[in-house]
Amino acid sequence: MKTILILILSFLSVSVTAYSGDTKAFQIYTKNGNAVDFKKVVKQGATKKYIFFGEYHNNPISHWLQFELTKEMHAVHKKRLVLGAEMFESDNQFILDEYLNGLISSKNFQNEVRLWPNYNTDYKPLVEYAKEHSLTFIATNIPRRYANMVYKKGVQSLNDLSDLAKSYIVPLDKFTFDSTVTCYKELMSSMDGHGGINMATSQAIKDATMAYFIQQNTDNKSVFLHYNGAYHSDNYQGIVHYLKKQVDQSEILTLSTVEQKDINKLESGNKGIADFIICIPETMTKTH
Repeated sequence: MKTILILILSFLSVSVTAYSGDTKAFQIYTKNGNAVDFKKVVKQGATKKYIFFGEYHNNPISHWLQFELTKEMHAVHKKRLVLGAEMFESDNQFILDEYLNGLISSKNFQNEVRLWPNYNTDYKPLVEYAKEHSLTFIATNIPRRYANMVYKKGVQSLNDLSDLAKSYIVPLDKFTFDSTVTCYKELMSSMDGHGGINMATSQAIKDATMAYFIQQNTDNKSVFLHYNGAYHSDNYQGIVHYLKKQVDQSEILTLSTVEQKDINKLESGNKGIADFIICIPETMTKTH
């Protein structure tokens, strides 16, 4: 009987260990594929001026770690921390400011800003944290109607906009499109010749606009933490491509999100895409 009991307990111990390992929620890796913990990310983040958190928009681990990193960076940098996000468009900045400053209600804010469908679950916690701690939060993205103009009629169509409209976009005389940048080159190729150049340019002007408003809202003392889809900062391209024209890459830290069947080893194709890669099981539930 004693022998049977020992065997049962041994079996349960092995089963629980295997089960807990199989259900690990995430693993963070360096660009070289070395496993690290979240404390390593925080330590590195504390030394950088520009931090890009590349998320999967519907991934709950991305959003949870964004919030945790925000708290950690706030603890280090205090009021010097500036937040910003792809999910808010630049022409809504004054509405965002009014809400953060307690001038308008949450209902008015949510009714009047073009919020993403997963705002309440995924981005509201970040906005509310900024409001609670009196942090600046920047709406960095180009208004989608102007990005759509570029897609349909080319970047030259933006010249017809009013000066007010142009103030919501990177200055057009400072915007250049480089078709050899891998992320834009791949986008053009994926379109198979059907409007590929305009699609890539519309993506590029989003990136350039976000980089512009990030830099415009960063002074000598501040640290900028930006939330964006991983595509916009992977491989140090996208937003980072444009920001690097003005600042040294050593000031920039990037995080990316990937999904794998097995997260116990970073796949070769996911190495090098960011300073830190958050690897999440592909079976992870989605937020929307």
